[in-house]
Formats: sequence, structure tokens, C-alpha cells
Amino acid sequence: MGMEDWASKHLNMHTQGLFRRRVSIANMLSWNRGSIKKPMLVTSDRAIRKEACEMFKLVQAYMGDRPSRLDRRHCALLIVTKCWDMPGLRDELYVQLVRQTTGNASPRSLAAGWELMAVSLAFFAPSPKFRCYLEGYIQRHTEPNSDKKLTQFILEQQELKLKKNSKSRKKRKQNTEEEEGLPVSTYAKFCHRKLLKVAITGGKKGLRKPTLEEIDHSRRAIITPSLFGSSLEEVMERQSELFPDRKLPWVQVQLSQYVLALGGAQTEGIFRVPGDIDEVNALKLQVDQWRIPENLSDPNVPASLMKLWYRELEEPLIPMDFYKQCISNCDDPVAAIAVVQSLPELNRLVLCYFIHFLQVFAQPSNVAITKMDVNNLAMVMAPNCLRCQSDDPRIIFENTRKEMSFLRMLIVHLDTGFIEGVV
Repeated sequence: MGMEDWASKHLNMHTQGLFRRRVSIANMLSWNRGSIKKPMLVTSDRAIRKEACEMFKLVQAYMGDRPSRLDRRHCALLIVTKCWDMPGLRDELYVQLVRQTTGNASPRSLAAGWELMAVSLAFFAPSPKFRCYLEGYIQRHTEPNSDKKLTQFILEQQELKLKKNSKSRKKRKQNTEEEEGLPVSTYAKFCHRKLLKVAITGGKKGLRKPTLEEIDHSRRAIITPSLFGSSLEEVMERQSELFPDRKLPWVQVQLSQYVLALGGAQTEGIFRVPGDIDEVNALKLQVDQWRIPENLSDPNVPASLMKLWYRELEEPLIPMDFYKQCISNCDDPVAAIAVVQSLPELNRLVLCYFIHFLQVFAQPSNVAITKMDVNNLAMVMAPNCLRCQSDDPRIIFENTRKEMSFLRMLIVHLDTGFIEGVV
């Protein structure tokens, strides 16, 4: 069932003209210049009905289709905050964005609509019942042929600017992305990755509402991938310009050292007690800009962020191709170590650093204070480096024990002395 079939069951029936004729599903799902008088989706919630219509105006303002006193950043902040506060608005927003990016003849507006979808997916997911339809819509735009109109527009604009503007080439390059956007397929591919991720991990957590800094961060991530949610290879490629000689991810090393520097090895419940989620979110923004603040005092904050980094890797630290070997050899230290030695070199190095770090906490003198022995460490850390792909609760339950046992084997038996001094 496609988007149109889903829409026929869930969309409000809108009317237009003097005789209040019904608007067809196709028109309901196509770009609209005017405002809407009722939500796109059927709802009995009065507050949702009111906010949906106001939100549509903000969407149009963000896309440049409606005059507004607000700049784009503040429009996005208002939209995201409304949906973050009122979960009932989230599907409404995604349907509005589907509408305004369908049949849109303005490449600039089209790019802005896709950008807003990407920003929104950084904060919250659509409902499970709508997710597959949104995913289908996004996937249809991941092919480069959806970029033809936008590419032509960009070329025309660049040609005009070269004729009219004699400013420096550097200045033109800085302005191009903001004014002209990226190819639709670039946005769509990014949105697809964000949708898959947010559906699993959930959206923004904590008590603090979204901030402009988080909006800016989510917009930048479209062009410059985050250190979180990327593959190990992408992380290393991104850091190669800043730290060409490093063999390990900067984010992994910095957060690990930060935990130790703040006394994490002498903190009861370390890795089990979560850090303040708002502080973790704030630290994440800093780390993604290659900065480590000096004002933190709670080791649980970098410890929580470190766990998040491992957990959000695009492919798990121990790749899926090795998962069966891990759980099959979970009680055999020799075989478990052999699995580690057979990993791709980057994964092997990162995993060995991870295990070496955990071995510090497994020392009896530290366990006496932290109350986190090797079994507890394996329990809280196994989900961050091994991922079961089964949906069967029985298999998940059984494999959880094996994942913990495998990690325990490594903490106890893996020789990681060689990793000391490697960064």
C-alpha cells in the first residue's frame, strides 16, 4: 500500500471553491501555496487541530513560500518544539512536508522542505503506523534522477552570480549551500538514514526543550556527518584532516580518558548510573565540534556519551558478519580471542582499546568502590558492541546471555597491552 492508499484512510477531506468541492487525494498530497483550515490528518484533539494549521504556516515560512518575520532557524525551532511537546503533531508535520515537497516547482523551496524533514528526524520519529509510508516516500527520492530540476536551477543561479557578482570565490562558496541547497537525493539519503536510526533509538530525550544550537547542529550534519551514528570508516575519514596520524577515533579516546580523569574508576555504579541527559546532550554537541569542555565534574556524563557513541555506530563495533561466531564461542576464551584477531584492522584496534579501557574498571581495587565487577561490566557494555538482528524475543533473550558471556571472556582473557600509548 502506497502513500495515496494510506492517505485515503487517514487524511481529512478538504474542500475548496464556492461550492466546497472535495480536494482530490492527489491535490491533497501536492504543494500548496495557501494556508490550510484544518489538519492534514484526522484528529479529535482540539489543540492539535489548532496547532497543525499554525505549523503549516511555519513550514511554508521555512521553505520561503510565505513571508515571515522569523528567520529560518527560529521557524525550525518553533516547529520542532511544537512537535517535541505534542507527539500528536509529529505525523501531521511529516505529512505536511510530504505534501510541500511533492509537485513543488521551486527548487529552493523544495530543498528547504527536505532540509526541514532532515532536521525534524533528528528530534523525533513518525509513529510506527506511518513510518513505513514515510520511508517509502523518502526512498523514492534517493535516486539522482529526482535532482534534475534542482540541479538545473543551481547551475542557472551560479551562472547568474558569476556574471553579476565580482566578489571573491571563497565568499560565493560560503553562500551557495545556504541559498541554493543540495540535491534532493542527498537530502533523501540522509533522511533515510536518520529515519532508520530514530525509529530504533528514539528522538531527543531529556527535560530541556530543543535549542537553536541543536537546530544548527542538525542542519550542519546534513553536509558534515556527525561523529555519532556514522561508520568507523567515516569517523576516521572525517578526523583525518585534523588528526592525520591518529589510529583510533578521537571521540573514543577523548571520552574514555575523560571518564578516567573525572574519577570514573572510583565512582560507584559507573556505566550503570546514567549521566544527566541534558548534560549528555550538551556534551554531544561540543564533542561533535571537536571540543571537550573543562567544566564537567560528573564522570557519568562522558561515560553515558561514550556508551551512546558505541551504540549508535552505523555498523556495530563487532560487525554483523562476525556475530554468529561471537555467540557460538561465548564460553571459549581461545576461540573468542581468535574472533577478535580476525576482525577488520580498524574494528580490531577500536575493540581492543575498548576492552583495555574496561579492564581498568575490572581491577579488584576499582571493583571494590564501583561495585561494577566483570559480570556487571559485560552486562551493560555488551549491547554497545554486539547487535542481535532477530525480532524473536526468545532468540534475543537467549543471545543476550551469550553476548554478555563473550564480552566477559574478552575482558578477562584478551591481552590488550599493545594498545597502551596508541591513539
